[in-house]
Amino acid sequence: MKLLPILAMALGSTLAANAAQAANCAQRDAVVKRLETKYSEKLIARGLQSKTALMELFGSPDTGTFTVLITNPNGVSCVVGAGTHLIFEEIKPEVAGSAS
Repeated sequence: MKLLPILAMALGSTLAANAAQAANCAQRDAVVKRLETKYSEKLIARGLQSKTALMELFGSPDTGTFTVLITNPNGVSCVVGAGTHLIFEEIKPEVAGSAS
């Protein structure tokens, strides 16, 4: 009978995790619009995390906020990270033959 409380806790944890994940996910267009209107964030970088996941970094030089999204092929984006005090670094092109 000790197994029942353990199963109930595991199920509750799983449901809570799924609900939290769902709260951080929506159609990409809606997420991007919210980032632009509420936080003044614009897309500043993107890359493939895997064959089925696009990672995007949004940020604002005005507010210093940033958000990391992962978007699946169905167009659903999930916020996987966010923060403040974003510093934009200048990207300098490498000169051929120079040491890093």
